[in-house]
Amino acid sequence: MAFNDLRIGSGAGVPQPKATGAVAKAAGTGFDQILTESIGGVGAQMREADALSEGLMSGQHSNIHETMIAMEKSSISFRMLTKVQAKVVDAYREIMRLQL
Repeated sequence: MAFNDLRIGSGAGVPQPKATGAVAKAAGTGFDQILTESIGGVGAQMREADALSEGLMSGQHSNIHETMIAMEKSSISFRMLTKVQAKVVDAYREIMRLQL
């Protein structure tokens, strides 16, 4: 009996399985794509913060608030990325410990 064959009453409110595999990759929502985009976003924030801090030090602009906000956003994003990396490594180790 497949999941779609289960019916409760009129079938309203029955959760349907989500698209996985080739369908998810075709839609561009695969885990690898999300991870790649996130790493790219963190890198872009870090480059922006570096450019603003260099501009502040060289006297090209004097907006210290914008520079500090960009640096803090970059720092928070990088810390979040390292936390995600640690969770992925932990999940991998847990999967490796499973006995089949």
